[in-house]
Parts: sequence; C-alpha cells; structure tokens
Amino acid sequence: MSKRVAVIDIGSNSIRMVVYEKTSRFAFHILHEAKSRVRISENAYQNGKNLQDIAMQRTFDALENFLTIISSFKARKTLCVATSALRDAPNKKLFIDRVKNSLGLQIKVISGEREAYLGAVSCANLLPLQENAISIDIGGGSTEFSLINKKDIASSVSLDLGTVRLKELFFDSNDIDGAKKYIDLELERLSNFNVSTAIGIGGTFRAISSAVLAQSSYPLEKIHAYEPSYNDFYKLLIKILDSNEDELKKLGIKNSRLDTIKPGVLILIRVFKKFKINSLITSGVGVREGVFLTDLLRNSKDKFPANFNTSIKYILDSHIDNLSHSNQICSVAKKLFDLMHEELEIDVAYRYELGIAAKLCMSGSTIHYYSHNKHSYNLIEDALEFGFTHKQIVLIATLARYAKKRLPPIFHTDKYKELLPDINQLNSLSYILSLSVALLSHHPLNIDFTLRFEDSELKIESKNSMYLAKDNIKKLENLENFTVTFL
Repeated sequence: MSKRVAVIDIGSNSIRMVVYEKTSRFAFHILHEAKSRVRISENAYQNGKNLQDIAMQRTFDALENFLTIISSFKARKTLCVATSALRDAPNKKLFIDRVKNSLGLQIKVISGEREAYLGAVSCANLLPLQENAISIDIGGGSTEFSLINKKDIASSVSLDLGTVRLKELFFDSNDIDGAKKYIDLELERLSNFNVSTAIGIGGTFRAISSAVLAQSSYPLEKIHAYEPSYNDFYKLLIKILDSNEDELKKLGIKNSRLDTIKPGVLILIRVFKKFKINSLITSGVGVREGVFLTDLLRNSKDKFPANFNTSIKYILDSHIDNLSHSNQICSVAKKLFDLMHEELEIDVAYRYELGIAAKLCMSGSTIHYYSHNKHSYNLIEDALEFGFTHKQIVLIATLARYAKKRLPPIFHTDKYKELLPDINQLNSLSYILSLSVALLSHHPLNIDFTLRFEDSELKIESKNSMYLAKDNIKKLENLENFTVTFL
C-alpha cells in the first residue's frame, strides 16, 4: 500500500477529502483534510433525482481543487467514492464521465449497503469495542445502518432517509406528519434489529453531540467516542424541532446545518423510538475512514490484528526515539503492578492503562525534553484517538503527565473527577509509574534489579550501584504507609 493515500467522499450534502500517511504497516495519521458543502443533491429530489447543473459545477470545482491539494502532498493513490446523490441520479454518468475526462479522477459509486458497511468498519476498528450496537449514518440523501458486535459487522442496510431529501420532499412544504409517516415506513425494513446502543456517524449526530457537550460541564473537549447522556441528547432533539433559526443558533447549531438539522433530528427521534435506544456513542469517523481502512486492511478481513491499536503505534512511530527505554519502563511498571495491586487495592483492569502510559510517558521528549511530561500529556490526550474511551484517555494522559516527582494535584483530579478512578487508586497508579521511571534512571536500557513486595514494603536488590535510582526515588511524593528498601 502507498505511504500516502487520499480519500474523497462525495456525499449528497458535502464533499470531503483526506490525505493519510502511514507511519508503519497499520499505523497512520492525517496529513490534510478539506471539506466543501457543495450539496450536489440540491433540487434533485424535486426533479426526478436528476443532478442539477449548478450543483454539479460546484462539485466539479471542489474536486479540481482537491486534486491539486492531493498532488501537492504527493499522494500515490486516490480513492474516490460517491454515495446517495449519485447513486440515485439518472444522469450520474454525465457527471462521472466529465470528471474522468477532464480531471482524470475515477469516481466509484457505491451501493447503500457498501456505504453502511464502510461506516461500520471505521466504527468497529476506531471506537472502543461495542456489543450489539447499531451504527446510524444520516447523510443528505440516505441513512445507513449496520449491526456491530465488537469487531464483527452484520446486516448493513441503507434507507432513503436523508436530510436534504426530507427537506425538499416534506420540510420545505411544512409537511412534518408526512415526513414522520415516510420515515416510519422506511424503518420497517429494520424490524429484525434488536439493539439499545446507537453509534452516531455523520454531521447531524456530531452536531447534536457537540451542542450537548458545549452545554455541559464535561471536562474533555473531544467528540470522538463521546458518550452523551441519552436524556440530555433527546431533550435537545425536541428543542431543535421546536426552534426557529435564531433559537437554533443559541442551541449551538452551526449556520451550515440550520436548514437540514431538523430533518436529521426527526430521523433520530423515530429511530430511537423504534429501537428503545438508551445508550449513545459519538463517532468522529465514517465512510472516508472506512474506505481507507478497507484498503489498508484488505488482507486481514478489514480488521486490525488482535491486541493492536493504531493510535498507540502512531505515537510510538512518530514520538518515541528510544523504544527500548519505553519498553523497559512498561515492563517494570507491570511487574510492580502485579506485586502491589492487591495490597494497594487497585482494580486489576487498570494494568492495561498503566502499561500504555508507561510506554508513552516519554513521547513528549521529541517536542521538548525538559518539559516532556507536559507535552506527553497533551500528545496523548489529542493523539490517542482511536479505540479508547474518554476515561481511558484521561487516565493514561494523567499518569504520563505526573510520571516524575509528585502525585496528581487536586486542581487536576477535581477537573477530571468524573473520568478518573478514585483518588487512592489514581495515586497508587501514578506512584507505580513514577517509581518505574526512577528505578531505571541509573540504567535506562537494562533491568538489573529484582523486586519483592511484602507488608507495604518494596524490597529492591541489585549487584550494581543504583545511586541515581535511590536518589530519584527519595524525591518522589510517596504513598502513605509505603516504604522502599534497597538490600
């Protein structure tokens, strides 16, 4: 696979382009992203689904600019897919041929089922594992659904429910009852689905989640993997339906979505009612990530290898200069955890997050060594994007931030209280990581000591001098009733 790959997604409402760069076989990051609200489907549903000249020209112009950007980044492969608007249009060949002949770009019009599958692939690989959930991707012309159980995907379905479609067919004439009947009739095709968790893909769901997030005291400004309260989310849906344009803006709805948010909201309300949804998770990824991943993972059944996380590997590839040192910190931290977690009353599940924090706690040194803990914290909070809950991200970042001398301070633990473990477990985890870093300070690339833990006393034995380790351990903010002894 090429090191740099561009993906273009031509939707009914917007067209998006992303340039991805691989840092190793399965790890990647975004080099550039662009979006234009060309609304290629504008006035199509009132004209036999035929694409209109003005809308096609907007899309052509955006594509021409996208290809210039892609060329500047020297991407060696460009994947371009089109969804509902082109899929439905009787005159799509006119547009596709013009783009191919004038720009040299091959547009692949994908089926609704394929579109649903691609969105689900991105969720299954890049969100925390979900059991028996339904993905919902509301677009301008259609809405896609898939059943997701951990990394397995089933029953991908596409329905003719889209924000632009409903706007032009019903909302422009204020026929809300007609829209409800139309939506419910389409949803009858999903009668065999039995789920209570909804994974929201696409702009409508993200716009509402962003508004809920902005109105709350939630401490992390990250929309991917955000789990809004169902009650807060649903109350906002009802408010949106009853609001005028000025009120929508006050609710946090962006100008670009003012004319299509209500059709999307009505779709969600009817879906929630049908399935008795009570748990929500927001996806920051969708079809374009699915296109990239199915190319990246084409030889592994569209799944990352077991126990592999692409965000961890990206940070290791790009920000860890001395992988051996990181691996040694991780080994010592896990050994200390195994010896101490029962007496310190730490939930065994936190061993996973501790190990990741240990591996990544030096990542900020590539930005500035003398303030690497601060930079590690920011890097982890931002770049540890895929496959983790917000609680895991905040815990891992916090442990890396304070892997030095002191335990996490009150101002930090108070701010992130709803996302962090209780203070005793957090302090114990933080101390273990700081202790691991200190123990390796005399010999960063070699574990030349043994560890024993009895009656709140850690006993360390080595044939070599551990002067620097002893000195650094004395500087640590210690746990209560805990001692370290060198034999």
